[in-house]
Amino acid sequence: MSRPVTLFTGQWADLPFETVCQKARSFGYDGLELACWGDHFEVSKATDEYCASKREILEKYGLKVFSISNHLVGQAVADRIDERHKSIVPEHVWGDGDPEGVRKRAAEEMIRTGEAARRLGVSIVNGFTGSPIWHLVYSFPPILPGMIDKGFSEFAERWIPVLDAYENIGVKFALEVHPTEIAFDIASAKRALAAVNNHPAFGFNYDPSHFGYQGVDYVGFLYAFSEKIFHVHMKDVGWSDVPVEAGVFGGHTEFGTRGRYWDFRSLGRGNINFEEIIRALNRIGYKGPLSVEWEDSGMDREHGAAEACEFVRAVDFEPSNIAFDSAFDK
Repeated sequence: MSRPVTLFTGQWADLPFETVCQKARSFGYDGLELACWGDHFEVSKATDEYCASKREILEKYGLKVFSISNHLVGQAVADRIDERHKSIVPEHVWGDGDPEGVRKRAAEEMIRTGEAARRLGVSIVNGFTGSPIWHLVYSFPPILPGMIDKGFSEFAERWIPVLDAYENIGVKFALEVHPTEIAFDIASAKRALAAVNNHPAFGFNYDPSHFGYQGVDYVGFLYAFSEKIFHVHMKDVGWSDVPVEAGVFGGHTEFGTRGRYWDFRSLGRGNINFEEIIRALNRIGYKGPLSVEWEDSGMDREHGAAEACEFVRAVDFEPSNIAFDSAFDK
């Protein structure tokens, strides 16, 4: 049986939960990955009764849920807080905006997110971590000795209590490795794992779209962290093979701007080699959902979401349980 195909609701948070369920069913999805914003899954309301009501609506449309995602609050746990964060975290997390208070309340909210996930009946929370050292990604002025080590230590100090709580709850946190997070490529992901002592509750939400345009080996990532791939996002990205106006760093342009070196694309319309990803997932034994995070500034999202579902079903396949040439011996 092939892996379930789900739709991440983060890019659909402007629509009511039941409307998204209706659309996902019509697009052909097996389930949803619920975002913890909009009314799709509100952590502050997630009582047993609330979670039961969500499951009832999902069941009404023949949908399942395998994970929830709280990228926005997770971002604030270890980040350098400024006015941008006010627009992405709940009011009770922002509070008076004092940076240390925001980080503390964000960590508490992430623990509550794990508890809510368990009440909903899922064991994976996807999200971001934030980073106290992302601003040091380009080494000028020259980075002083110890600054990077200190940043990873701060990340660990802020996240290990959350991860300990998750381990006690029976839930795992899957970091979406991504620019602006403590881990954004293979090298930094190794350091993040080491910083939290390879914590059993800490792993990755794999998303190749954040690696390809950076020049990171996105298939190699799966082999490097085969035991830590807790969840998979299916998202494509296209990048240019000729010089352009706005390079890898984006030139302070918006997504979809002509002249960018890279941009997210609807599945199958970018540069990511999903054939090799599926083969790698088969080799490492990943059996979880393939969750479509649909982003393409140049395409109608309903057209794109339906197209993406078809693409994932077409590209996914089960591993063989026999050697193809074993029949020659018969």
